[in-house]
Amino acid sequence: MENALEFLLDQAKEKEEQAVLALNSARQELDNYYVQLKQIEQYRLDYCSQLVERGQNGLSASQYWHLNRFLTQLDETLAKQREAESHFKQQVQNCEEHWLDVRKQSRSYEWLIEKRKAEKELLEQKKEQKFLDEFATLQFNRQKMRNNS
Repeated sequence: MENALEFLLDQAKEKEEQAVLALNSARQELDNYYVQLKQIEQYRLDYCSQLVERGQNGLSASQYWHLNRFLTQLDETLAKQREAESHFKQQVQNCEEHWLDVRKQSRSYEWLIEKRKAEKELLEQKKEQKFLDEFATLQFNRQKMRNNS
């Protein structure tokens, strides 16, 4: 029975390690998402500054239309990026929940193994105490018999 529990614990520990790796990966993807979003936002700000600077020097309607169209595309890209945030956050949350589940399972096996070990030790202590009690009773009876003889 103990070997089976040890095997189950090893399996659970392996699942826990895989869950930790998946969680770290999901967190890294979320971090990368935020870096990329910040880069796009910064690029948009820089582009707007250039647009204002060029506008002060004068722009043709065609140039303005092209620049404005590109700015609209940047805004659409940012909107799509922001929509993706919930996906990355959900991925992290799912990984955290999975990790907590497998961790709980590992802890349950550890607890069960420790409980069995403690029960076995208690049983051994009781056997030893019974042996010592019987030995003491035997010695007492022998001593009594010697004294009566």
